[in-house]
Amino acid sequence: MEQLNFKKEKDALIPAIIQDAVTKKVLMLGYMNEAAYVKTKEAGLVTFYSRSRQRLWTKGETSGNTLRLLDMKLDCDQDSLLLQVQPNGPVCHTGSDTCWNEKNQQTYGFLTDLEEVIASRKQEGKTDSSYVASLFSKGINKIAQKVGEEAVELVIEAKDENDLLFLNEAADLIFHFLILLQTKGMRLEDVVKTLQERHR
Repeated sequence: MEQLNFKKEKDALIPAIIQDAVTKKVLMLGYMNEAAYVKTKEAGLVTFYSRSRQRLWTKGETSGNTLRLLDMKLDCDQDSLLLQVQPNGPVCHTGSDTCWNEKNQQTYGFLTDLEEVIASRKQEGKTDSSYVASLFSKGINKIAQKVGEEAVELVIEAKDENDLLFLNEAADLIFHFLILLQTKGMRLEDVVKTLQERHR
């Protein structure tokens, strides 16, 4: 961090991107001068330089919604920072989790999108004629059986040389596993948390 270049920016301010260390969601953007940077490192709570108030301010000093610093990274030009934090409450002054009005929750790319589709099919129930809705209507025994069948088919394909068939069976297993999770009232994040706890 000794390479941090405050002189490069007008008024000696550099942008500080704030990211949740767990969810990886970008929470906000603030600005730091050298004093704010030093105070953040020393106190472990993110402090910015307020351009409107012309003074240092520690995030959460009035609301209590502080940002605990976990890690700090310098960009390739040494003129901006990425701060990974643990937020204590909503970050935006509007009460939103982020300054872009997004929920600060863990996502897993397309798998999260797929989970949302499965959840909507479950909620629609009998009014939906989809394959997923029909599986939900048959109950947990049928869904668990389907997961078992897909697991066996994946094992069989793993022993052969056809990679395309193997990938298709892997996709089928994951798809039906997500349906089983929904049946149990759980989500992918619950499985990830269990894996993380084991990893510790």
